[in-house]
Amino acid sequence: MGKPHYPLKTARLVLRPFVAGDLDALHDIQSRPEVTRYLLYDARDRDQVRKVLEERKQADFVHRDALNLAVVLPETGALVGDVVLFLRSQEQRQGEIGYVFHPDYGGRGYATEAARALLGLGFGHYGLHRIVGRLDARNTASARVLERLGMRREAHFVQNEFIKDEWTDELVYAMLEDEWRSLVPDDDHRAGRVVDDL
Repeated sequence: MGKPHYPLKTARLVLRPFVAGDLDALHDIQSRPEVTRYLLYDARDRDQVRKVLEERKQADFVHRDALNLAVVLPETGALVGDVVLFLRSQEQRQGEIGYVFHPDYGGRGYATEAARALLGLGFGHYGLHRIVGRLDARNTASARVLERLGMRREAHFVQNEFIKDEWTDELVYAMLEDEWRSLVPDDDHRAGRVVDDL
């Protein structure tokens, strides 16, 4: 799987590989308990974020099964979020998307726009057959993002994970390559372009 041509650009955002200079902004996001409330990890200190950043600087599927990209505003270069495309099975062409955004930039549709770019990357560039999104069932804002993308809710698992000292429900949303192709113009299928006007 070859690397995409970075940066990826949408109407309002730029998605690019992480760089060393992203430490302060990434720490500002990941150190907030309100951000990590529904995630598998707790708020991180600066040293923990530094280690995470070193891993995330590898924006390909050669070194890891996760491709993390920084989401920045083109006008200011401000890092507003972190998106990830997981390769769950190369043989079965299965992927998963995820996203975490700074709360100061919530409510503007940035998560939806960036996640749509990841779907384009997964289906258009990497040729995945199916992409899912998994989330804590209490995270209604994240569920709305997946629904706006046109992903279907396929499962609600009741108390299937014990996270942060409590049992939690999990929702699973999914989209197939054919479903994605029905949403974007034919030219964008072939090019694997990011489509941001759905």
